[in-house]
Amino acid sequence: MVESNPPLLHEYSQILRHSKQDCAVQSNIVSDKYDGSSECELPLIDLRYLKSENEEERACCIEEIARASSQWGFFQVVNHGISLQLLDKMRSEQIKLFNAPFENKASCGLLNNSYRWGTPTATCPHQFSWSEAFHIPLTKISEEECYGQFTSLREVMMECASAMQELSKLLAGVLLTNLGHRMELFDEICDESTCFLRLNHYPPCPISLELFGLVPHTDSDFLTILHQDEHVSGLQLMKDGKWVSVKPNKDALVVNIGDLFQAWSNDVYKSVEHKVIANSRKERFSVAYFLCPSYDSIIGSCKQPSRYKTFTFREYRNKTQHDVKLTGHKVGLPRFLLD
Repeated sequence: MVESNPPLLHEYSQILRHSKQDCAVQSNIVSDKYDGSSECELPLIDLRYLKSENEEERACCIEEIARASSQWGFFQVVNHGISLQLLDKMRSEQIKLFNAPFENKASCGLLNNSYRWGTPTATCPHQFSWSEAFHIPLTKISEEECYGQFTSLREVMMECASAMQELSKLLAGVLLTNLGHRMELFDEICDESTCFLRLNHYPPCPISLELFGLVPHTDSDFLTILHQDEHVSGLQLMKDGKWVSVKPNKDALVVNIGDLFQAWSNDVYKSVEHKVIANSRKERFSVAYFLCPSYDSIIGSCKQPSRYKTFTFREYRNKTQHDVKLTGHKVGLPRFLLD
């Protein structure tokens, strides 16, 4: 059997060998992932109406965004202002980057040493992600020394990050307005040092269709902008207690609500669990932008009575990271419930 780049097969085999729950875990994974999940088309929202001179059209677009954020936690946007040519360039640069030898990606200081692969905290197979990624803070994207031999990546990364940042703040502002807050609030609390661009690669998984490309999770941010692979599906989300597969749309970007927005909106908007399914034959690429506040920003519910304790982004990150290190999985918002 051919080893993958990175050595995911070796890492998985080590976890499998030391896991005391092999049979139970494998059984749970099968029943979870092959539950007859159907393919869905997320709510599709045309953002050109946000700039319409017709007040009714603008209001309708805002209502669609708010409704999708409440009922799905996910939606798609078209006419979003990010050129498809730029996204195609980003994919081409990603392919070159991830095709580099594992030793180069892991040891040469690429992109602020932000390379990640597999799941270092996994103690059993169902906690393991068959994927690799670069998770880069916005503050590092412009630094030439981060790119090594991949000099053509820098300009594309900078343009892509800037465009996704602008779009994320526009959508966050719309959702804030719907809650009765000023659109400009995110300009005041969001910090480039905590916002990230993540380049994802899901290599073919030759050993089992039972593995995750990315384990089930929610995002620990305000919202996420995702350009998913238009050729290979894999994204699934939890809807009405069932996993549903998201049908790729080459013209659309996927937007999802994060934990912080759910807490801030007092559960008006939903941070929904999602995952990526491994593919046995095809590789998959995606780019995600995470809109985050500064570490000391206070996250409190905008409506009373609040369901959540008041906390800072730093406290939230520290707690979720501690839980993952301790138990292998993220607990998230339930840790901060008042009741």
